[in-house]
Amino acid sequence: MKQFLFIFFIFIGNLTAQNKTVFDEANMLYNNGNYTEAISKYEAILKTNQHSAELYYNLGNAHYKLNNIAPSIYYYEKALQLKPNDKDILNNIVYAKKMTVDDIQTVPQLGLSKFFNQLTHALTYDNWAKLAIGLMVVFVVLFLFYFFTYSTVYKRLTFVLSFVFLFLALSSVGLAFQKQALDKKNNPAIVFAQESEVKTEPNLGSPEAFLLHEGTKVQVLDTINNWKKIKLEDGKTGWILSDDIKLLNVF
Repeated sequence: MKQFLFIFFIFIGNLTAQNKTVFDEANMLYNNGNYTEAISKYEAILKTNQHSAELYYNLGNAHYKLNNIAPSIYYYEKALQLKPNDKDILNNIVYAKKMTVDDIQTVPQLGLSKFFNQLTHALTYDNWAKLAIGLMVVFVVLFLFYFFTYSTVYKRLTFVLSFVFLFLALSSVGLAFQKQALDKKNNPAIVFAQESEVKTEPNLGSPEAFLLHEGTKVQVLDTINNWKKIKLEDGKTGWILSDDIKLLNVF
């Protein structure tokens, strides 16, 4: 068993070193303007199941230089999944999206709906869960302090504070489950077909609902055979051929 683990770690180490060499070669090709060759090198790394925001970002840049609309947006979106707040990725994806044909307006959220949505997405599911545990620990400490202290002032203060922290802990638990549910429902994809007819029903004989063009981001709601039910940011829904889009959550 030990020998197997030793061989396994040696293999992983060699693979990482090889990928680093290939990555550097790809970057050199990119800097020299050989974007197609650079893409081939970057994709060779992906085939070894090595994923990173830097790799996807560079792939997006190379495709952008070649005016490949859908692949550039796709790889920038993949990079954002790994580094959601990276300024360079956010900046470049704005430029890439300017090449798209479809002008889809996002339905604005208002009032409490907007507030709770922003609050839910402020942290990841894991971080909300960790925050809930931390707040619960503080609640227990404060409650124990309330139980064992003899000062009336401290008893009142710790009693109020303990239940404030209990409320915050339970709220964090609720937000963690809400975030988990939203993440499970989140199934984005990028349209890769130059032009795709979106149908009202999952069959070629049904009426056309609207047209989409390469680079447009959609949400996948359902799958029937080789059709995907999608939703746009403006609320429109329809059915598109599975081959016309590429899912972002697949690594």
